[in-house]
Amino acid sequence: MDLKTAEQRVHELHRLLNQYNHEYYVLDKPSVSDAEYDELMRELQALELEFPQVKTTDSPSLRIGGEPLEAFVKVQHTIPMLSLGNAFNEDDLRDFDRKVRQAVGENVSYVCELKIDGLAVSLRYENGVFIQGATRGDGTTGEDITANLKTIRSIPLKLQKPFTLEVRGEAFMPKRSFEALNKAREEQEEEPFANPRNAAAGSLRQLDPRIAASRNLDIFLYSIADLGETGVISHRDGLDLLDELGFKTNHERQHCKTIEEVIQYVEGWVGKRPDLPYDIDGIVIKVDSLQQQEELGFTAKSPRWAVAYKFPAEEVTTILRDIELSVGRTGVITPTAILDPVRVAGTTVKRASLHNEDLIREKDIKIGDHVVIKKAGDIIPEVVNVLEDMRTGTETEFKMPTECPACDSELVRIEGEVALRCVNPKCPAQIREGLIHFVSRNAMNIDGLGEKVITQLFQEQLIKDVADLYFLEREQLLSLERMGEKSVDNLLQAIEQSKENSLEKLLFGLGIRHVGAKAAKTIAQEFGTMDQLVQVQNHELEAINEIGEKMADAIVTYFDNEEVLELIEKLKRAEVNMEYKGPKRIKLDEVDSYFAGKTIVLTGKLEQLGRNEAKEKIEMLGGKVTGSVSKKTDLVVAGEDAGSKLTKAQELGIEIWDEEQLVKELTR
Repeated sequence: MDLKTAEQRVHELHRLLNQYNHEYYVLDKPSVSDAEYDELMRELQALELEFPQVKTTDSPSLRIGGEPLEAFVKVQHTIPMLSLGNAFNEDDLRDFDRKVRQAVGENVSYVCELKIDGLAVSLRYENGVFIQGATRGDGTTGEDITANLKTIRSIPLKLQKPFTLEVRGEAFMPKRSFEALNKAREEQEEEPFANPRNAAAGSLRQLDPRIAASRNLDIFLYSIADLGETGVISHRDGLDLLDELGFKTNHERQHCKTIEEVIQYVEGWVGKRPDLPYDIDGIVIKVDSLQQQEELGFTAKSPRWAVAYKFPAEEVTTILRDIELSVGRTGVITPTAILDPVRVAGTTVKRASLHNEDLIREKDIKIGDHVVIKKAGDIIPEVVNVLEDMRTGTETEFKMPTECPACDSELVRIEGEVALRCVNPKCPAQIREGLIHFVSRNAMNIDGLGEKVITQLFQEQLIKDVADLYFLEREQLLSLERMGEKSVDNLLQAIEQSKENSLEKLLFGLGIRHVGAKAAKTIAQEFGTMDQLVQVQNHELEAINEIGEKMADAIVTYFDNEEVLELIEKLKRAEVNMEYKGPKRIKLDEVDSYFAGKTIVLTGKLEQLGRNEAKEKIEMLGGKVTGSVSKKTDLVVAGEDAGSKLTKAQELGIEIWDEEQLVKELTR
């Protein structure tokens, strides 16, 4: 066979295999036998081996899994992957509906979808070809898992139409695949996975795509992140378009015209949940109209136009055998119940937080009690109540200690707080917890530095503070258990890479009381550098809207500590970045810019700037860039091939610029 004939046959094999994949994994209506499919796949692989130049990035043969990767590459989400707010009962749903109608009026409807219990992923297509898939990560930065996602056969490698877009979905492990996987692991004397969600997440984070391919994962797509010029005006339309393009969506969804219909849909699935061939942990409710979604907007963490209803937690009975104490990074002493192992919501539970001494007294919890436990939001185990009628008289009362279990320092209860606290800054438990926080995803995000490795490093006295991480040597790490050369090299690379993080990551990682990730970014934007921040005064902090008196006091007190200043100097010597790298914080009353305080929509192709660069420049000048045109839009910038958004702007009488006008205003 010559090359031309091979190319023609490969093209035909692509068409057939993609068609059979779609019929089997998406439509659940196979038209050929497994043997016939396998024969065609073997023919394709043989041709690709004989003629390597015919193998393309969307070849069906990639679903088998390629060569192992050395590490996952970080991916910046151009559109953040935000989490959803939660509703736990009918009152929460009605409250969500009330807030929506107050904002957009009474003419509102919803789309209800099953909340798949898996791993959120983002898929990017260019001209209809799958080019990149990423995990959600922290919502802003994820990991490139393209090779693993290509092994999921319900993900089309090529769309029915040559669209350029980004879609979002939930990858999951069906119950049947989960049972088969755990059976195989038990036969090989390996630890079984706790639940399908953990199994799916672990499979997609394998460096060897062949392992992911063997796990038989699946996916449901639930939204188009960047609608582009699709002409979609409602969430329902978006789901229908996903179906047309060849994606797999969940058809148990329902359009509801009132909150009463939403509640009826939710109640109907509480009982039917166990009968599904995959796990769900709730129902997602979304406003259907995309224009209304735009008007409702977002909070810092989640969209105001969607909510996740969480199913009532499963409750089980077990025996509380003991109460252990742990010391958090801020010195708070937390009691934890040690339980007889019991299955709850798909996992084996052995421990449950008791939060503080007051809760133990309030619930009259004693060691030896029969207790009812549940998982709050299907995640965190907690003790609901004690079964007093099952007491035998052998139960013993628990008393909180007066000294820290880690360093023997006297415990104190700060006025207005319920928790006991160790205030010794040298407490080893607090230092260890602070190190774990420093390397966590929302802080410095150092891959490979999990709790076990941090504990090893701390116990071996290789690190005493967070700055010591940046002075670790290769030989020191190789001396640790289960740390091979490849793992050590990857870890050192991750540590080195974290030096380039923007200031807000470092600020959050330092663990200043009351300063969360959002506040850290606000502060970093305002002051720009660590040198400015260490000199800041209370009144300067309190002048920022988001900063209250308590947080301002905590920040000033933190930087007034000589040991903290020495730590920062040590981090500087390690060449850790001390400056904010993101868009500057804009004070609208001080900005001499056309864009300040205005809402702008970019549509069509921008030749000179590109959409992301234009968005960043506009936001630096105080503007807000959104994805759809509404009556609140102040300006539409129309590039080449601008479509429905331009038409809508014309209908609403909104000011319209071309790219040349935009560039001129940005550079004046």
